[in-house]
Amino acid sequence: MPSVLITGGTGLVGTAVKTLLEAKGYEVVLLSRSKSSVKGHAHWDINAGTIDSNAIAEADYIIHLAGAGVADKRWSESRKQEILDSRTKSSALLVKALQETPNKVKAVISASAIGWYGPDQNSHSNNAHNKDLVTKGFVETDPSYPDFLGTTCAAWEASIAPVTANTNGLQKRLVCLRTGIVLSKQGGALKEFLKPLAVRMAAVLGNGQQMISWIDVRDLAKMFVYAIEHENLSGSYNAVAPSPVSNKTLTQTLANVLYGKFYITTYVPSFVLKIMLGEMSIEVLKSTTVSAQKIQDAGFVFDYPEITKSLSTLDL
Repeated sequence: MPSVLITGGTGLVGTAVKTLLEAKGYEVVLLSRSKSSVKGHAHWDINAGTIDSNAIAEADYIIHLAGAGVADKRWSESRKQEILDSRTKSSALLVKALQETPNKVKAVISASAIGWYGPDQNSHSNNAHNKDLVTKGFVETDPSYPDFLGTTCAAWEASIAPVTANTNGLQKRLVCLRTGIVLSKQGGALKEFLKPLAVRMAAVLGNGQQMISWIDVRDLAKMFVYAIEHENLSGSYNAVAPSPVSNKTLTQTLANVLYGKFYITTYVPSFVLKIMLGEMSIEVLKSTTVSAQKIQDAGFVFDYPEITKSLSTLDL
């Protein structure tokens, strides 16, 4: 079976992708910042600009997931720079390695995020296109939004794009998956939703009407493998379930799955979130409706298209 080199392979998504690839018989090698003699591990140092050339030479595919967690820390200016650099510098190192190392890599599948898009547009806008966004959701041809996450996602995708250039032996097929809020019992956003539910409190954020474009981690892992196995895929795709839900719906559905009707719904005011999270509160309160139509038109079938099915089968 082919060999897949994964950056960021020990994270939430990387772990799920690795597990699925190995279950299908692929050989998986993790590109890690820590040196290890363990089979299946290779070393790179993004700051030093070094990478295991053997790992590049032997890979048939690269899945690029590396990047500092967007929600792991409060957004200081230095933290925002770290979030950007961890994505663009790691991409640049991969591009350089592919240029300099004879290789057989057929495709690069890179993570991106729906942070590319801004907030849903006001339905009363005079712009007909903006009205469409309210009902249909953002699509891959929509421009990046000029805020921190929008410009970061644009720089992220631009930094890996040179792998497609017909120079220095590159010309690789590239797929960028713009990932929504990932639901997994192993951590991520769902962990934060579960904290208040430990005392049977369903904590709705703000007014709870903001739309969340989410994806089950099992479908996301499946989508990365699908991108490897289907040569017709190239360019950017939204990695979101076809049924976005409001913050209130997600919160109460999760509570229903855990406790039936035996919980209390409470609201966390916007000003409290702004005090707690600073600039990051913009993302928590932002409504972003994103379309999954393009990936569905490419033949991908979601196993967990609805929020209730996803949450009720995650073994929470």
